[in-house]
Amino acid sequence: MVISSIILQICQVLTVLALSPLLHGFIQKVEERIQRGKGPSIFQPYKDLYKFFRKEILIPQSASWVFLVSPIAAFVAMLIVPLLIPVLTNFPLPFSNMGDILGGALVLTLANFAFLLAGLDSGQPFGGLGSSRVAMLAILAEPTLILVFVGISFFDHSMLPFVANHLLASNMTAYLSPAHLFLIFSFVILLTVETDRLPIHSSIPYEIYMIDEARILEYGGPLLAIIKWSSWMKQFILYTIFLNVFLLPWGLSATGSLVSILLAIGFIIIKYTLVALFMTVVDTIQSRLRFYRYQEPLALSFLFAVMAIVATQI
Repeated sequence: MVISSIILQICQVLTVLALSPLLHGFIQKVEERIQRGKGPSIFQPYKDLYKFFRKEILIPQSASWVFLVSPIAAFVAMLIVPLLIPVLTNFPLPFSNMGDILGGALVLTLANFAFLLAGLDSGQPFGGLGSSRVAMLAILAEPTLILVFVGISFFDHSMLPFVANHLLASNMTAYLSPAHLFLIFSFVILLTVETDRLPIHSSIPYEIYMIDEARILEYGGPLLAIIKWSSWMKQFILYTIFLNVFLLPWGLSATGSLVSILLAIGFIIIKYTLVALFMTVVDTIQSRLRFYRYQEPLALSFLFAVMAIVATQI
């Protein structure tokens, strides 16, 4: 049975919505196990969302309408990106033509900007601290992310991520080319930054370590749930782009049938588990760096992206 393209489009969005908390819970569980702790259940993020959505919305007196709108804007942005990228299928769906891979990058950047405004709006010092640190990271991280997407566009001579998926899945020479390998190396470093795995980040709520957590200290209830869910969706989306466009472009549905979609979901669980294990191990074995050394891995990522673009022109 072939599923209609509109339903497939909805399924892609629902997949990101439903599985992003599970991915986060799995990563937290693995981190605790590596550190010889028991850790929470992998389903703990769902329980947290349920708890937050049942609470009352409280807004600081010093905050403006930006405080309320920013989390919603970021959440909506995360719902748009799955419409543009291959999540379950390796062929474009009806709304995929709304934007290309660069458009998806700009939407992700818009969501990050919304989070930055959310931290600044209330006027509390920790929000400003976290937003300023994020802005410093974004100076190199966001342009490099866009540069990586420019590189893959030069590589496959198309702005659609589905073309890159087809090229890499069917052409091993292109897959093993220097340009593609440089893009993978660059994206791996970006993943550590964009998913809070850079060794300057920490889950410990101390002022000296806080970056993303500092921006949301004033939030609670449903707004905090939306922010956390958006953050988990961003992580899931970046993993999706990395896996289905760059690293492992196989395992997606080519027909849109129910069986192939179920198989694609199964491959998602396997691929994301492997990458999550790798990222968790890398994060755990790294020594913590001082914040001012954030530019070192980001500069390396930027260099890899530039080398990839140069390699596509040779």
